[in-house]
Amino acid sequence: MKLKKILILVIIVGLILAVKVFHFDQYLTLAYLKGSLDKFKTLYENHSVLVIAGYFTVYVLTTALSLPGASPLGIAGGALFGFWTATIVVSFASTIGATLACLVSRFLLRDWIQNKFGDKIAKVNEGIEKEGAFYLFTLRLIPVFPFWMINLAMGLSKISLVKFYWVSQVGMLPGTMVFVNAGKELAKIESVKGIFSPSLIISFAFIGIFPIVIKKLLALYRSGRKKRIGDIS
Repeated sequence: MKLKKILILVIIVGLILAVKVFHFDQYLTLAYLKGSLDKFKTLYENHSVLVIAGYFTVYVLTTALSLPGASPLGIAGGALFGFWTATIVVSFASTIGATLACLVSRFLLRDWIQNKFGDKIAKVNEGIEKEGAFYLFTLRLIPVFPFWMINLAMGLSKISLVKFYWVSQVGMLPGTMVFVNAGKELAKIESVKGIFSPSLIISFAFIGIFPIVIKKLLALYRSGRKKRIGDIS
């Protein structure tokens, strides 16, 4: 088992180093993806299945390895595939990648981090035991912590991978739709003036206010839940 862990760790570190050494991360920036949009669109028109498969694989690996670039990829997906196709592809790719990151964290890092940060992990486990799947659901809806950090932290918790997967799938869907829609609007820009189009401004404004709205709704839900429990008791 120890040899298997070392082998998996070497593979993961090797992939991350390859991305850095060969500067593959430059292809995950919004500037590059937007500048290459016409080329990708032409490729997509001729080889739609192949492009979707390639995009899906890149997104999963980016998320699984906790590399920066998931947000630009999501926006680019909306610009390239359109709203509904991109929503489906990004939703499943991000969730599968997140689950793989969670699995790697649990398989490789759990003992070491549990010993080093046991008190903090205990609070996460306490939150899961107290509120169940709703705890992770809240973290997914309100991006208080970075996306990759949630994946790794949950790998050290007691939550099952099956529950982690479906809660993440549902919890990340609204945010995915927001970024995909922003990408769809971004694809319509023909000049610098297009940046100030009402539809694009609304899309990006929604990205900013979305967490605040969700936080308020969750607070109302929790207060109502406590009230119902108090009435029952």
